[in-house]
Amino acid sequence: MKKLTLPKRSLKAHFNTLQKCYGELSWWPADSPFEVMVGAILTQNTNWVNVERAIANLKAKGKLSAEAIVKSRHDHLAAWIKPSGYFNIKAKRLRAFCEWCQAEGGCEALSDRETNLLRHQLLAIHGVGPETADDMLLYAFERPVFVIDAYTRRIFSRVGLIDGEEGYEVLRAAFEAALGEDVVLFNQAHALIVEYAKQHCRTKPICENCPLVRNCQSAAAG
Repeated sequence: MKKLTLPKRSLKAHFNTLQKCYGELSWWPADSPFEVMVGAILTQNTNWVNVERAIANLKAKGKLSAEAIVKSRHDHLAAWIKPSGYFNIKAKRLRAFCEWCQAEGGCEALSDRETNLLRHQLLAIHGVGPETADDMLLYAFERPVFVIDAYTRRIFSRVGLIDGEEGYEVLRAAFEAALGEDVVLFNQAHALIVEYAKQHCRTKPICENCPLVRNCQSAAAG
């Protein structure tokens, strides 16, 4: 696997700047590790507001458990999670995850597993890719795994630290090596990335009052 080395000082300086701008962010919003994992599947290709609506539907129906989801009819499950989009696909993925979770003894049993083993097992589930698995590991199981998403690629390519075309594992390893194994830092860093991308670093960036504009090669070129 190709290796990428990120400048630790620059990376931390960017996160410190964003922290001063946005403060401490409480993320991932959920009442249980299982809810985090359901949210990680539902948030694929949609925004969090839509996920909240889907989870609210599951809660209102008393279906926010692995057992209840597995027992639910596909059309019912798809209807409940419809606000999250791609609801037929996500219903199949959610059911596959819940069947696996039940078979493995539930969240409590999974929490005892070594991180690399658990990650490998999560990635073997239908519909669980690297970003979804790492969301689960970081936010449900509090493992020091850095989540790479489209926002991360966009932001750090614009400030010139990456080219944005690196493979997922290359980027994950680079961020983890630069920042060290720190669950609290990884949690906050990812939350800051999401907030900054929503506020300023959009597909069409809003550069006015952007906290990182001085370091942004994209802004300088534009």
